[in-house]
Amino acid sequence: MNNEQPIIVGLDIGTTKIAVIAGRKNEFGKLEILGFGKSNSNGVKHGQVLNIDETIKAIKTALENCFASNPNLDINEVYVGIAGHHIKSLQTRGDIVRQKTEEEITQREIDQLIDDQYKTYIPAGDQIIDVIPQEFTVDNFQNIPNPIGYGGVKIGANFHIITGDKNAIRNINRSVEKSGLHTKDLVLQPLASSSAVMGQEDLEAGVAIVDIGGGTTDLAVFYEGILKHTAVIPFAGENITNDIKTGLGVLKTQAEQMKVQFGSALANEAKANAYITIPGLRGMPAKEISVKNLANIIQARMSEIMDFVTYHLKQVGLDNKALNGGIILTGGGSQLKHLIQLTEYVTGLNARIGFPNEHLAAGHIEELSKPTYSTCIGLILKGYDDYEHNRKQFEKEYKKVEVPDGLRRVAEEEGEPVVEEVVSDDKVKQRKGLNNFWGKFKDGIIDLFKEEEDKHL
Repeated sequence: MNNEQPIIVGLDIGTTKIAVIAGRKNEFGKLEILGFGKSNSNGVKHGQVLNIDETIKAIKTALENCFASNPNLDINEVYVGIAGHHIKSLQTRGDIVRQKTEEEITQREIDQLIDDQYKTYIPAGDQIIDVIPQEFTVDNFQNIPNPIGYGGVKIGANFHIITGDKNAIRNINRSVEKSGLHTKDLVLQPLASSSAVMGQEDLEAGVAIVDIGGGTTDLAVFYEGILKHTAVIPFAGENITNDIKTGLGVLKTQAEQMKVQFGSALANEAKANAYITIPGLRGMPAKEISVKNLANIIQARMSEIMDFVTYHLKQVGLDNKALNGGIILTGGGSQLKHLIQLTEYVTGLNARIGFPNEHLAAGHIEELSKPTYSTCIGLILKGYDDYEHNRKQFEKEYKKVEVPDGLRRVAEEEGEPVVEEVVSDDKVKQRKGLNNFWGKFKDGIIDLFKEEEDKHL
């Protein structure tokens, strides 16, 4: 275990769930997950904290679950994700004339250049969340990715500045502090997700990261190794669920489960003669719902989200095949069937699902490599980026904490493949409750639906 590194904690305050993940880099630079907890989120709408009390309750529940997974953890500071349609971005340019021109450029001078951008004029009521340098110039030399070590008189850069509404930011900070935590930094969610699912070759090829969450769809566009654009689209999984609820006249919980289990983003791929049977409310007759109708509703809303993505790519001139890496879909909403095909059809770019396991150490539980946790794992990686560049103060005494068995996949013998024990259905149900961290969660998922649907499907 590598105890020379800090334990960094990511807190993802989402519209449908709140997740807390604690991680530490091992000697190979991969993240080992030391604690993990989640809870249902009630106080958040479209990525913004509206009900602070409900949000505090949910954060505390997620924290308790995290401590339950590893009682040795000590969590004080967290990296927190921020989204919501109040987020805006703008481009600026900054230059400084150097004092000591005979010496090489240092990190301190670059930090000074970045700090100066925090004085940029922005509308009243907004606050700067992040300043991201794009490409630097030294005297007459352009497009320098990192100017440290160069010599010159004048150093400048183009910057991508991300701003948010002061009240929305205050609500997040207040919720975190009243939960007994300190916000180490606020990170824009699409940037966190990007660092979790993107490799160096993606950055060079040019990609658009589309993180489809519960309340917002977050977009980050990278081209020629530089962050070109960020945006938060105020439509996501919750909107699809609400459309199904309204369009098919079912309860919200039924709409959510139909979407997850039977939903498809392409109506053409749905079976025309397949039906889902929903039990009637309080003695009302049971309802039969066409799988095709369900897919039509999902496709209409998903196409709308992808139209927004295309619109943003057009704004920065990167819609016509310029992104060789295509689109990386992540977040909980990316798990919808046939979404890759719909994305490719609407945007004209190649698409794939982005999983956050690229930076995770081997042996973590399956649950954590789902696209749902991209933002949370990305927040830990952002924290390590700060640590490795000495951007913030970190404690120097690091506690020895081991990866708990509950978060470790069953250990595999070196060189020997694990042979799955073949068991009957009854035993599978028993074992799921023991082995699978979320067995209960998956087992009773169709309590709302009668088994009659098998006759129809």
